[in-house]
Amino acid sequence: MSRILARLVAFHFLVLLSAFAVGWLSRWRGSVTRADDPTYMVHFLLGLFAVLVTLGVHCLIFIYFLGTGRWVKEVALAYRLPDAPLPRLTRDLKRRTFPLALAAMLVAIATAAAGAAAQRQEWPWGVHASLAATTLLVNLWAFIIEYRNVSINAGIIDEVMREVDRIRAAHGLPSNAEAIEREHLENH
Repeated sequence: MSRILARLVAFHFLVLLSAFAVGWLSRWRGSVTRADDPTYMVHFLLGLFAVLVTLGVHCLIFIYFLGTGRWVKEVALAYRLPDAPLPRLTRDLKRRTFPLALAAMLVAIATAAAGAAAQRQEWPWGVHASLAATTLLVNLWAFIIEYRNVSINAGIIDEVMREVDRIRAAHGLPSNAEAIEREHLENH
């Protein structure tokens, strides 16, 4: 998941930066009031796409931690593993990740709303520009925390699998990999 997240984050940040840069270009050119200049519309579409990608990437992080946290909990119950350190650490990682991911989504939504208000000349343009810069910074911060926590969580999953294999071996059972291979051979 860490490699997938790194690629998604790179794409996402490129989209955010593109919307930001084209927004400044649009402002500099005054294209919001000029029908012959498509720069504003390009900014609008990039901004809308950036918000959707922001929501998608951070929701993916939510789903990842919910799913893997549940898996670790179920395996710990099934194999009678203690809550500390592994299941507890997955919960702690989720709790450390979710607030910042949510903030990153909310600031992007606020930026889009402020952009619509600025386009309609209901709010000052500076509010939208300030929120856009904040969106870049908060998302960068969130990505750093998310990547670190996803990497730690992957290590927890590996450790749970090693512990399960140890318990299975102590009971004379095949490892997970051997059991999966046997099942695959039986079904084909």
